[in-house]
Amino acid sequence: MSSDRMATPQSSSRQSSSISSSSMSSSSRMQSLQVDSVQRWMEDLRHMTEVECMCVLQAKPIGVEEDALQGELIVGSSVLGVGGGVGGSGGGGGGDHVARNNLQTLLRRALVVSTELGKMFQRLEKGRWQRVHSTAVRANCHVRSLVHEYGAARNTPPEMQKHEKSLLDKCMELTNITERCLHTEDEYFLKSMREAIHEILTDVSDSFSNMIDMALANEIQVLIRQIESSDNVYTIGSAISNLLSLTQDGPQLCSIIAKEGAVVALFKICRQDCFSELYAHALRTVASVCCVEEGISQLDKVDGILCLADILTDEKSAEAARAEAAAVVAQITSPHHTSTNHLASFLESMHDIVTALIKLCETASCGEVFLLASAALANITFFDSMACEILLQLNAIHILLQACRDRQRVDTPYSKDQVVTILANLSVLEQSAPEVLQEKGIERLLLLLGERPSSSSPSEGAACERVQQKAAVTLARLSRDPDVAQTAIQLKAVPRLIELCRSPAERNNSDSVLVACLAALRRLAAGCPDSIDAADHQQLIKPRLVDSFLLCSNMEESFV
Repeated sequence: MSSDRMATPQSSSRQSSSISSSSMSSSSRMQSLQVDSVQRWMEDLRHMTEVECMCVLQAKPIGVEEDALQGELIVGSSVLGVGGGVGGSGGGGGGDHVARNNLQTLLRRALVVSTELGKMFQRLEKGRWQRVHSTAVRANCHVRSLVHEYGAARNTPPEMQKHEKSLLDKCMELTNITERCLHTEDEYFLKSMREAIHEILTDVSDSFSNMIDMALANEIQVLIRQIESSDNVYTIGSAISNLLSLTQDGPQLCSIIAKEGAVVALFKICRQDCFSELYAHALRTVASVCCVEEGISQLDKVDGILCLADILTDEKSAEAARAEAAAVVAQITSPHHTSTNHLASFLESMHDIVTALIKLCETASCGEVFLLASAALANITFFDSMACEILLQLNAIHILLQACRDRQRVDTPYSKDQVVTILANLSVLEQSAPEVLQEKGIERLLLLLGERPSSSSPSEGAACERVQQKAAVTLARLSRDPDVAQTAIQLKAVPRLIELCRSPAERNNSDSVLVACLAALRRLAAGCPDSIDAADHQQLIKPRLVDSFLLCSNMEESFV
């Protein structure tokens, strides 16, 4: 039992009390523990029912009337139900509720079986044969229970029925072979059996995963049919919500969702004016599915980029819809994707998309909208220099630096990370330096060099490191211009860069920040040698970059 379930406000206060008071309250603590244990057992029972009966009766359900089996399954009251058909114009909420419960139950039951199989692998390695066999029996029961319950709730496709039969045979074989190991102590025999069991167990695990994938695909098809066939906003919205929820369970489910045609169905919604209130919801789901290559491939096949451009450039589109369209753009232009085939069609609409995104940054009503729009722009500036030229023509430096002064739009290190990324990529162009000077951008870069996390969150700390690193990179690139270098020196950029180099705590022990700051220092020193004193010059400028890096990376905090 997990400790978080056992902890109550009363038990927490008792833990901090004296030994004498603890002994006096032992009986009440036991009572609390017993109640909590019973509650936990009842929750688990919903997903682990009839195990003993299943062992005896080979998965034949007991205590359920034939008529009841056609309405609901023995997993628990209304957990898996028959139905899930497409709702008509008059509603459809009931079928949608069933589809959602089917999906949730499949995932929970799959987790139970996967846990048992994982335990079996561990116990097999340790040679704990009694435990291996008992775990095999439990896994067999759970698999049989799941297969029979799902078959009662759905018309299982013939291909899946064959797969289920094969899986059940393998589970039975696993149970029988582990039982043989209980009746011998012959080490040679047990060693050979361990290898055979490991092979069968691996086969069972793979087959079970495939079966769950097929079952999930079957349920996802139900949701997609709801989206495609219904003209009821509520029914479609509920189906989209269920798909979005599924995308949060990892890339494997996103791949299944994409392969079943969800992206195609969602873009059909986004091309119909009568469903405009669903655009944001549908696009958020598309963005989640496009974390995998299959999703991006489907988007490209249905000319999804043109649809995104239409929504972004349509002034009548709600801000939420344009923000989610920006999120899709950010997702499909992410540098983490290996495939770039879709970017060819993106380039055709790039000018319109970039124009719409920088306008969205300028008019964003909140930090989230600005973050999505700026993240899309940041990714776009990485893969095409033409995007940087377009942004300069659109007065992007002014818009972004103005946004940095508005805490309603730029209120987190994550937003600042996107802004400084765009500035770093724009600073490659020579014509960017005068604009940065005019907008007092050097002062902003120095402020960004001092970015510190406001909490102990690792992700926030990493975002602050990226902000510092990219601010230093931007400063180094811009300092090719003598006016920028002189302004940076006057604003005391050199002491701050030296502090970041010499003090690991100032840069959160980040090596990437150290390298960027050393590069910026050397660029400033090249233009203005007198700006750095002799000791710093001897250690940070004169040696090779790698030697200065090694010197600073090994410094103790007390050195400063």
